Amino acid sequence: MPSKSAKSRRLPPRPQAAMRRIAIVAFPGVTLLDISGPAQVFAELEAIELPGPGYSLSYLSTSGGLVSTDVGMMIGTAPISSVRPHQIDTLVIPGGPGIWEIRNDARLMKWISQALPQVRRIASVCLGAFALAWTGVLDGKRAATHWRYCPRLQDSFPNVRVEPNAIFVKDGHVWSSAGVSAGIDLALAMIEEDFGHTIALDVARRLVVFLKRPGGQSQFSTVLAAQASDVEGRFSALHAWIIENIASDLRVETLAAKAGMTPRTFARTYASRTGMTPANGVEALRVETARLLLESRQIRGVVEVAKRAGFGDDERMRRAFLRHLGISPTEYRNRFSGG
Repeated sequence: MPSKSAKSRRLPPRPQAAMRRIAIVAFPGVTLLDISGPAQVFAELEAIELPGPGYSLSYLSTSGGLVSTDVGMMIGTAPISSVRPHQIDTLVIPGGPGIWEIRNDARLMKWISQALPQVRRIASVCLGAFALAWTGVLDGKRAATHWRYCPRLQDSFPNVRVEPNAIFVKDGHVWSSAGVSAGIDLALAMIEEDFGHTIALDVARRLVVFLKRPGGQSQFSTVLAAQASDVEGRFSALHAWIIENIASDLRVETLAAKAGMTPRTFARTYASRTGMTPANGVEALRVETARLLLESRQIRGVVEVAKRAGFGDDERMRRAFLRHLGISPTEYRNRFSGG
C-alpha cells in the first residue's frame, strides 16, 4: 500500500469532444421559418442525453448585426469573418424572398463557396437551393426546393436533377429540402443520421411533430395540386365526388354527366382548368387514394389496395405508380409506410 505521505496522483480530466457547429446563414429577407424551424429542432438536443457531442448553433451574415427577416422580425448574427469554414460541421442556407439579392453579395457568395469543400455537411432550405446551385455544388446531384420553383431551378441549372415532389433530398453530403416547414423534416433526418432513430423520435415528440416525413414523399397531394390549378374551384365538387366514388366506373361520360356538360365540352374545359385530361385526373386521384392506403397499412395486400382505389388489378396500379411517382406500390409501402 502507498504511504500516507505519498501524494495522490490525479488523472488529467478527459478532454470533452467539441460540439458540432451548425452555421445558419442569414440575409435580409430570409424566411424566418427556414431558420427557426431547423434551429428549434437542433436546439432541442440540449435537453437530451446524447451518446456523443451535440450541436452548437451559429447565425452568420455578411457583416453581422441584426438582420431583418421576411416577416420583419430581426435575427442577431455574427459576421462570416468570425467563423472559419473548417470550424463548421453543417452549413445551412435558408431561403426567402431575399435570396435573389445574395447572388450580388460577392463577399457572402465567396465565403459560401470556400466553405462548401471544408464542411462535413451542406444543406439548403426552400429557395436556398438556388444559392447552392450558383456555387455549382449541385451539379450532377439530386435536389429539392419549393414546388413552385422547381421548374425555374431545373431550367436555370439543367445539370441539377430536381425532384419536384421530394420533401427533402440527401445526395452524398449535400442535403436540400422543399418549402419552409420541410426544413424541420430535414433537421430531424440529420439528427437521426447523427444520433439514431430513438433520439430523433424523442426530439419529434418534444416538438409534437412527426418523426419525419420520408424524404421522397410528395410535397403536396394530387387533390391540392388540382385545386391550385383550378383557381375558380369549378371542379372542386366533382373531385370530392370522384374521391367518394373512386372504385366506380369513372369514364368521361360519367364525369361529364355529373358536371352537367357534354363529354366533349367537359373534356376540353377540364383540361384547360386543371392541366390534366379527365382520364389523367382520375388516375392521379386513384394514385393518391392508393398512396394513402399504402402509407396507413389499413389494407395489407397490394391487390386489395388496387381494388379499393379503383384500378381493378395490381398491374394497372403498378404502371400508374411508375408514371406518377417513379416507384412501384410495393416499394412505396416499404419506403413510406413507417410500419
